[in-house]
Amino acid sequence: MIDVLVVGAGPNGLMLACELALAGIRAVVCDRLTEPTTENRANGLVGQVVRMLDRRGLHERLSGDAAPPRPAPEFVFGALHLDLRDVPDNPLYGLPVPQRRVERVLADRAAELDVRIRRGCQVTGMRQRADAVRVGFADGTTLDCRYLVGADGGHSTVRKLAGIGFPGVTTDRSVSRTAQVSVPPELIDPARGGLAVPGYGVVPPFRHTRTGHGLIVWAPFPDRQPVVSTTEWPDRAEPDGPLTLAEMRASVARVLGADVPLGPPAGDGPHLLRRLAGGNTRIAERYRAGRVLLLGDAAHVHSAIGGPGLNLGLQDAVNLGWKLAARLHGWAPDGLLDSYEAERRPAAHRVTMSAQAQSALIAPGNEITALRELLAELLADPATAARVAALMAGADLRYDLGPGQPPVGSWAPDLVVRRDATAVRLAELTRDARPLLLDATGTLTTAVRPWGDRVDLVTGPLEGTTSTALLLRPDCYVAWASGVATPDRDGLTAALTRWFGRPRD
Repeated sequence: MIDVLVVGAGPNGLMLACELALAGIRAVVCDRLTEPTTENRANGLVGQVVRMLDRRGLHERLSGDAAPPRPAPEFVFGALHLDLRDVPDNPLYGLPVPQRRVERVLADRAAELDVRIRRGCQVTGMRQRADAVRVGFADGTTLDCRYLVGADGGHSTVRKLAGIGFPGVTTDRSVSRTAQVSVPPELIDPARGGLAVPGYGVVPPFRHTRTGHGLIVWAPFPDRQPVVSTTEWPDRAEPDGPLTLAEMRASVARVLGADVPLGPPAGDGPHLLRRLAGGNTRIAERYRAGRVLLLGDAAHVHSAIGGPGLNLGLQDAVNLGWKLAARLHGWAPDGLLDSYEAERRPAAHRVTMSAQAQSALIAPGNEITALRELLAELLADPATAARVAALMAGADLRYDLGPGQPPVGSWAPDLVVRRDATAVRLAELTRDARPLLLDATGTLTTAVRPWGDRVDLVTGPLEGTTSTALLLRPDCYVAWASGVATPDRDGLTAALTRWFGRPRD
């Protein structure tokens, strides 16, 4: 019997398997596809997950840059400009890498951690027992596991087999088209990379541009073919069959009121060419049914506007991984595994709220235009911009982790620990995904010793925080904090027991 079977070898499933492996649990990942998908579903990572990947040592692999992540100086919210240059502690980070690269890097990391990935495995049945789940496959074979995790997308087979409802709304008003294209070089604005369209003007790069007829995004990625995307609200029947380049060009012409001579992208394919009609906003009724848990799109689906999908799903994986491992190791306190849903479901609600609000802001209509004018004025205020940036980054979510003022329940800042006159970034201390006690006072060694088999201790002056000691969960949320020279040892003991179980004998 295996400990955990993860269904779905996309980014979320692979990330969970890596987190489990770091915690000493060997998961098996299975996927119905015989080879990794060549479809490029996302073009980058946005939000807190960029720093989370840095804290697992994966940012450099993804970006090719040894420097720490840097926040974005500007972004968009509902096709409105979001200027973040005057926002203190800007939480909105971006990493423009295609999803295929994210999957490849995570698959390589999983292989380094001895995670098995089985392909061509279509799950067709499931039966729970008191101590295990028996999973059936299309080839007639079965496999027993102690826990089953569905990371198999919005149409999740695992969710359906577990009998978990997926309430929400389906809309059919909008049609989105996305394609990798080529354009004549003379249409590229040399100053900023915008698309200079005769008869319209310049479409700025990497922004949502709303017109009276729809929405367009021009994305001239430096390391791959440029992408153009449109969204329309048609009052006519849409074509059948796959999207064509001619249909993409016609859509761009309708949105801009001017023709753009789009050509096929250079190089070997497959190239992105996709049409999506309507959309879904849904959250699973529950994230757990006995020994079955849901992750990522299997638990929630929403509009892709603002790029929140992988930010939400990968952080689901980081939250679930250490809690499931604790359960399997036998030291998890009561209720720890159920706290996965209690903490991550509100995060899904925040993302779906944001996505629905942005979708409303890009819709046609004079009243929407008036609303946009008002909101643009509000977003010019750095305080409002900071609040919206935190929402989009997922950095505004504070978990209920027990008594204490912030930073308890908040995500740990990018602090630095001074060790032997060397500055060590927090991201260098969290790569093994273990609980971590940072102690600038040097007084907590004996207090944490009974949890030494599962909690690491790092002592030294802390820079970038007013706290004198911080207890961090593996997902980098602060479970306990002290701001005085003599920390409350009883409070630390209570937090250690609440999150990391009873002390060893």
